[in-house]
Amino acid sequence: MKREKTKKPLRQRMLLSFLLLALALVSVTAVTVAWFSIADNTRVRSISMNVTSGVALRIDLDAHDDFMEYVKVLTFGQIAQRIRQEKGFDMTETPLEPVTTSDGISFTFRDGSPADSQSGVYLEFTLHFMAQEDMVVHLTSSDFSEEMKGTRINSETAGLDVAMRISFTYDGTTYIFDPGMGDFSKEISNGKIFGIPSAGNMVYNDVNAMFSLQSGVDAPVVVRIWLEGEDEACTNALKGSDYSIRLRFEGTTEDHQRFSTADRHG
Repeated sequence: MKREKTKKPLRQRMLLSFLLLALALVSVTAVTVAWFSIADNTRVRSISMNVTSGVALRIDLDAHDDFMEYVKVLTFGQIAQRIRQEKGFDMTETPLEPVTTSDGISFTFRDGSPADSQSGVYLEFTLHFMAQEDMVVHLTSSDFSEEMKGTRINSETAGLDVAMRISFTYDGTTYIFDPGMGDFSKEISNGKIFGIPSAGNMVYNDVNAMFSLQSGVDAPVVVRIWLEGEDEACTNALKGSDYSIRLRFEGTTEDHQRFSTADRHG
């Protein structure tokens, strides 16, 4: 009888040890599955991008004195050329690599070492905004015409769109767009993380509202684009993928009413 009593706790201890080991393995797997393998061929291959603006709102890569000097559309070529001039690398030859950040401004690799915007592992450039009216700027998914379609991140590789992040920093506040977040937002110390609904469900509200503009005043906004290594979609399946980014900004009143749509091409 005494031997039976001593065996039972031993079996229980062994079972508990196996369970703890299994849990540890699961935890390690959960941490590592969301990152590409560390290798030279684990990069996203190519990108295309265009940026458009809505009614009474224009953009450019430089500041100007007059609203009419700004433009409605910026192309991939224009943005790539500016990044080449300012950062010293070619977007078409230097693919993104997975990084992570807590604030949408400073980035690190998987091992905690800093990631530099000059290296091309993430993209950084400045968009200058000017409005004809005081307004709140939103990122929108709405398609206003065949030429002026809403914000999208597209790729033939499933999961790449939700692994991408885009941040917009203006006047000390950062707004991080998470494509997989839907019509929700959450506060962070220096701003917020937010999503937008699909094109047919787009509603302008506090969730997707970003910075405010004063009429006729240039607003420099730093844009950063990266692959979020800690997103569960950021796995080896994204190796060698092509993708495209389309950004469209729309201005509204303080109570989120769009300006006149008479000119739907903005």
